[in-house]
Amino acid sequence: MEAPLLEHQKQQSLLNESVSETKKLWKIAGPAIFTAICQYSLGAITQTFAGHIGELELAAVAIENSVIAGFAFGVMLGMGSALETLCGQAFGAGQLRMLGVYMQRSWVILICTACILIPVYVFSPPILIGIGQQKDIANLAGTFAIWMIPQLFAYALNFPIQKFLQSQRKVMAMAAVSGIVLVIHIFLSWLFIVELKLGLIGAALTLNFAWLLIDALQLVYIFWGTCGEAWSGFSWQAFNDLWEFVKLSLASAVMLCLEFWYLMMLIIITGYLPNPLVPVDAISICMNIQGWDAMIAIGFNAAISVRVSNELGAGNARGAKFSVIVVSLTSVVIGAVIMALVLVTGHEFPPLFTSSPAVAREVTRLSGLLAFTILLNSLQPVLSGVAIGAGWQALVAYINIGCYYIVGLPAGFLLGFKFNLGVEGIWGGMIGGIVLQTMILIGVTACTNWNKEAAEAENRIKKWGGSIER
Repeated sequence: MEAPLLEHQKQQSLLNESVSETKKLWKIAGPAIFTAICQYSLGAITQTFAGHIGELELAAVAIENSVIAGFAFGVMLGMGSALETLCGQAFGAGQLRMLGVYMQRSWVILICTACILIPVYVFSPPILIGIGQQKDIANLAGTFAIWMIPQLFAYALNFPIQKFLQSQRKVMAMAAVSGIVLVIHIFLSWLFIVELKLGLIGAALTLNFAWLLIDALQLVYIFWGTCGEAWSGFSWQAFNDLWEFVKLSLASAVMLCLEFWYLMMLIIITGYLPNPLVPVDAISICMNIQGWDAMIAIGFNAAISVRVSNELGAGNARGAKFSVIVVSLTSVVIGAVIMALVLVTGHEFPPLFTSSPAVAREVTRLSGLLAFTILLNSLQPVLSGVAIGAGWQALVAYINIGCYYIVGLPAGFLLGFKFNLGVEGIWGGMIGGIVLQTMILIGVTACTNWNKEAAEAENRIKKWGGSIER
């Protein structure tokens, strides 16, 4: 009787641990998903109101949002993600005083990065013309890009602040700020663009103000004393070890940018097909749907990076490993549900996004690839979050280069153009790159010595922050 009883107790203990870990996951992932959706909506709202100005203005805002600001967003988010590793592990180790120092170092690096990126905004018209945009759209998008330079510096402040708060699990504050700013942004966009008819200047004013307001409210929350020892004021320590910090930031930027831009390139490549109008419109709709789904993935990415970095910083190797298993299973189940929903509604949802029967048919034809991409992208961001939490950014950057740009893109070109499979061939080849990358990351994660990773976290904190407090 003792053996069955012991087995039952083990199962009950595992169940209780799984429930506890799931609660910890959703306390981070839920607000993080809401925050991502609200911030993603800021540009989408501006783009929607720009449609009331004119078709040219709508195209200019859409191009600036997706190409120029999208490029900057990817670089800045990637550079800021180094903070996720360092702040998360320092918090887990009890080295709270270093979180504020790390955030200030990241501010220094990202503000310098923003200055380096300014020429991309200033010279965006020839850049856009060079990638195939019409001259009138490129010139107006370039004018709008110059007006949006303040947003670039708002990114430089925002991403370090988010990682700083996220590592302490203060995600509800971020969600509240983002929700409040989104409501204000909707009202101001209506006022400046529709009522006062300020055109693109009004659009730029409201979008810049929204991002700067997010920064201001989050800083007030931090300076108010809500973060305890994590914020003890400005420090000259922020300028120490900058080169080591830059190297980790660059590795993070390369890793995330290669992922962030990969599927976005699908639209550009599709534009080189014969008669590309319908395929490009269809792919744009699919990527829009995938973009909203990605907000869920971003929430899980944030949750697992926090859980892994916190547990490794605390020296709890088993806790880090268990978090990876629970978050991966949860994310895949949600991805499978959304995949099934896309497959079941493949004929129903396209007319919601287009009035063109040809485009709707093309979206329906591509819905299988969209569904499979959604399933893959339910697990892949979790594995990337594990990499960020553990500090594997450089390794994953090399994996991404090989899988995405040496395997995936050439396979897409070959299937799409050489074998005349069109957009399905391009997308299918690129999915092959994601499958390969996901399989490699699963192998790396499964073979990880988590005790060794905990020791690495301790060494990293000693190097940049002092001794571990147990």
